[in-house]
Amino acid sequence: MPEPERRQVLITRPEPDAAETAAKVAALGFEPVVAPVLQILPGPFMSLARFDAVLLTSRNAVPALRPELRGRRVLAVGSATAARAREAGFTDVLDADGDASDLAALAERACAPGSSLLVLHGQGQGGALVATLRSAGFRVRRRVGYSVASVRTFPAAGSTALAGGAVRAALFLSAETARAFVRLLPTRRAAALGEVEALAIGQPAADVLTPLPWRRVRVSVRPTLDHLLGLL
Repeated sequence: MPEPERRQVLITRPEPDAAETAAKVAALGFEPVVAPVLQILPGPFMSLARFDAVLLTSRNAVPALRPELRGRRVLAVGSATAARAREAGFTDVLDADGDASDLAALAERACAPGSSLLVLHGQGQGGALVATLRSAGFRVRRRVGYSVASVRTFPAAGSTALAGGAVRAALFLSAETARAFVRLLPTRRAAALGEVEALAIGQPAADVLTPLPWRRVRVSVRPTLDHLLGLL
């Protein structure tokens, strides 16, 4: 009798993004298993009074924008971040549709030389983007729009799914998520990864995951959720 096809997909990203990703995974015909290894801690509201535009490196930075500043231009790293900014009431939103390098390139196209920019990023992130923008002649200030913390223990849903043997793939949308997964994974569950594909949104995440005994590690062609889901 043939072995049943593996249909479960492990979703490791934090909420609220995990629920949205789960809906997309389900729409593709797979069973999502939501097992976040990180949690998002929102930062304080940010004023843009002294800035020509704000650059968002993640959708998680959107809550740090003051509602009264909805008329200001926002440059978003990707479509999900742009969509969340629009949902928050910002109307002048441009989408870089990529990663930090694409966001810097968008700023050079959309903002006048010497413009004053605010970069909202996660704690411990944004350094390379800020350096690129400053080298292009922009006046740049940076602020932490949110922070990310690891959960204390590996999610029970993830452990149960791996033990059940039906997990086809695990999604990793950042290197930080990958690091938390590697750190938290119970030793007794590592052997189960031999039949699981690790799907990483970028090479940094893939590099972190490589030491674990996955069936294989794959990297999306573009650093977007849709391209990552295309690997399923």
